[in-house]
Amino acid sequence: MKALNKTKQHSGFTMMELLIVIVILGLLGSLVAPKFFNKLSTAERGVAKTQMSAFETALDTYRLDLGTYPENLSELRQSDKPRWDGPYLPKEVPNDPWGNPYVYEVSKSQEQPYTLKSLGADGKEGGEGDNADIIHQ
Repeated sequence: MKALNKTKQHSGFTMMELLIVIVILGLLGSLVAPKFFNKLSTAERGVAKTQMSAFETALDTYRLDLGTYPENLSELRQSDKPRWDGPYLPKEVPNDPWGNPYVYEVSKSQEQPYTLKSLGADGKEGGEGDNADIIHQ
């Protein structure tokens, strides 16, 4: 008679191996997540700066056509003023990356004819870090 082999081979992970993997993934996640979210806020600030550069181009083109800067950003999309040759932006004026409208102010100064800014994540003047204003002149 042949001897029966009573040991069976099981494939797969044990509960202990799965727990160890879960703990390791949790530790890695706790190290990586803060750096990822820091990069996200850096990206939002970059988007705001890029959008404001696009506004600058549109504002300068508007001024070349009409001789003055618009009273508000919506005039870059639609206006009934003579010599208006827009739209100067391909889409509606977007909000900043935090969902707040950009602040646009026309000045009388020739050196600085307008100020364009985002008030940052908090939507209020001033602030630090993500809440700091981004000013484009």
